[in-house]
Amino acid sequence: MHILFVTGEYPPMQGGVGDYTRELGHALRSLGARVTVLTSERAVQPDCAEFGDGIRVLPAIRRWDWPIWRTVRGLAADLHADWVHVQYQTAAFGMHPAINFAPWWWRRQALHTAWTYHDLLVPYLFPKAGRRLRMWTTEHPATTADLVVVTNEGDRLQLERKGRAAVAIPIGSNIRGRELSPRERAARRKVRGYADGDLVLAYFGFLNRSKGGLALVKTLHQVSQQNPTARLLMIGEQFGASDQTNRDYLEEVEALARKLKVYDRIQWTGRLPDDEVAAELNAIDVLLMPYEDGASLRRGTLMAGLANGCAIVTTTPQAPLPELQHGREVLFVAPGDVEGMTRAVLSLAQEPELRATLQHNARQCSRHFGWDEIARRHLDAYAARSQPAPLPVS
Repeated sequence: MHILFVTGEYPPMQGGVGDYTRELGHALRSLGARVTVLTSERAVQPDCAEFGDGIRVLPAIRRWDWPIWRTVRGLAADLHADWVHVQYQTAAFGMHPAINFAPWWWRRQALHTAWTYHDLLVPYLFPKAGRRLRMWTTEHPATTADLVVVTNEGDRLQLERKGRAAVAIPIGSNIRGRELSPRERAARRKVRGYADGDLVLAYFGFLNRSKGGLALVKTLHQVSQQNPTARLLMIGEQFGASDQTNRDYLEEVEALARKLKVYDRIQWTGRLPDDEVAAELNAIDVLLMPYEDGASLRRGTLMAGLANGCAIVTTTPQAPLPELQHGREVLFVAPGDVEGMTRAVLSLAQEPELRATLQHNARQCSRHFGWDEIARRHLDAYAARSQPAPLPVS
């Protein structure tokens, strides 16, 4: 089977969807599939290599506008691709609606078309475009693709309520799990300037409004008032390659940190190799991920925390999430509840047995989300839908 992935971002571009596509491609290839990736021209490969670890990468797209329809059709024909599979995140395709309507045309060209929603956020279309029109544009591929994949149960239920069937396949961690010895952990903390008794909180991933950066800073402020050793390690780049509007939000977060006089308690790592990210996650005490829309298995940053055995404080899911239970794998707090986050962080600082329980169970939980299993579920879904259903009448 030959799969042509279409994605707005791909390494070395920074972004979770690109990392996900690479990991899924490697796992599919290990199961015997051929994988080609069509992506942005900004994803130029090292040494201009066309093949990376056996995956053919074509960084050829400057603008994701209407010509993309014929570009993909022609490439799929040249490759004899069995499936065209779009990895969709609104911002990654430049907010242009051409990609949303492409499956409708591709299926009329006898292409098997799959579509993975990494979010259901609505795009900007044009001034005065209402939310209903923008939501219709976002959800249109769910009615025209042969196969629709979502990464969490909440998104599946949202589509199901509108009569649109989807398969829920959770993402895996883009950051492989590792474990540090006590000596390695102490050395890692020392390099960052942390004393043995410091309470080191961490946040992993890009900042944007959905991830609760303001609540993060407010929680650091309240925790530091009760535990003067509290520090915050911001792991990774500050914002991703696909959505530059997050610069403004970063400035808000930094301004609040200065206002609350906790800016000097915050350290940014900048971009790190994956193995270094894993080491940092192993060296901290509490991973605080205050998503404003609740914890979800579509969050690769959360999955990385689980894979690396972090004691995690995060926000209550908005949709069923039976894989994670309060007090077993994580501690849940309502979104925006800074006092609740403060209590949860301090409880983990004061109760090493609870922290150890969460750390152990987080690693155990992450084993259910291995990339081999994720790839197998994709192959099963492709096979089950190799005979496409008729397109709905428009």
